[in-house]
Amino acid sequence: MENLAINGGTPVRTQPFPIWPVFDALEENMLLEVIRSGKWGGAGTALTSEYPSKLLQMEESIAKLQDAAYGVSVVNGTVAITVALQAAGLRPGDEVIIPPYTFIATATAALAYGVIPVFADIEEDTFLIDPDKVELAITSRTKAIMPVHIGGAPANMERIMTIARAHNLKVIEDSAQAIGAKWDGQGVGAIGDIGTFSFQSSKNLNAGEGGLLVTNDKELRDLAWSICNVGRVPGGAWYQHTNLGQNYRMTELQAALLLAQLTRLEDQMQRREANARLLDELLQDIDGVRVTARHPKMTRHAHHLYIFRIAPDRAGRRDKAEIIRMLNAEGIPVTAGYVSLNRNHAIIKAVRDWRGSEMINECPISERLSEQEALWLGQNVLLSDEQAMYDIAAAVRKVLHAGQ
Repeated sequence: MENLAINGGTPVRTQPFPIWPVFDALEENMLLEVIRSGKWGGAGTALTSEYPSKLLQMEESIAKLQDAAYGVSVVNGTVAITVALQAAGLRPGDEVIIPPYTFIATATAALAYGVIPVFADIEEDTFLIDPDKVELAITSRTKAIMPVHIGGAPANMERIMTIARAHNLKVIEDSAQAIGAKWDGQGVGAIGDIGTFSFQSSKNLNAGEGGLLVTNDKELRDLAWSICNVGRVPGGAWYQHTNLGQNYRMTELQAALLLAQLTRLEDQMQRREANARLLDELLQDIDGVRVTARHPKMTRHAHHLYIFRIAPDRAGRRDKAEIIRMLNAEGIPVTAGYVSLNRNHAIIKAVRDWRGSEMINECPISERLSEQEALWLGQNVLLSDEQAMYDIAAAVRKVLHAGQ
């Protein structure tokens, strides 16, 4: 192993990867337009014909991108999930089925409203929620299923919708990482009853913070809008607070950033897709590596993350953290990814506090993949040139085959 960079050898790659976010004078000019208008706030801001609302433009543009009739902007993607649960009719004490391999907000956004997350394990080859495990997790208290389109890969929405209809359950799509993704030709977020998106700094569509709910159901749209606007109703009086709500509004400044970023999204998606396909081809030929599978009906992958695995036999020989350190030394910015949420102490405590017990499902696949096998590359890596993909593969081969 003397030629490994971590031991003083020459790194495979010394060139930096693309920085994120990508921006130029377009973002600057659109922000200046908002600032000079004096119309900075969210819903209820007095707008003029000379200054059409960028929030409305953004909501309509992203809803259309995802094949949804309606979009409701919100302060962030976490709050979007809480609002979606509330608008969908869930109440404290109800259960929502979610995967354990996801960002903690999928669970905490439910718990913030008193809805109990119930974990259904993931598919080993996709990292996505396993529909068979979803069916096993349904109880009399289950009111919704929340598939997560992890890394930008759509979950199996055909199976999930079939299960939901059979059990009269709502479907809330956590599409935080999946802007632009499609399942069987339809934009994610608009396949279930309601979907949520995040525009946090790392996301493929970035406004620093922000979120959006999309739906094809006007009643759901109006209720979600009301919840985000202190209980007001569309077209109602300023002090008419019909529903229980909060101020969850996004600003015109964030909407301006998103409209500018939208102009780059298609080109960036094509670049990520091409590089992800190339990286799949390169990595699948390396002994000790498993690439993530794609379902045939996954029409478009958003590639917020590129997730691959150390093969189980290799994972048992060398600690995952050690492999990450070696790859980082070779100039490849891999990270460890999520810890399985069914093992998170804060989640376990919150479930106990709400339900009076620690009934947390075992999720052995999620636990094993997160602890021993899963490796991540961020979406900015996939904006590199082709040579970067060859460098990644060369570094992975070098590290996994070191000492053989």
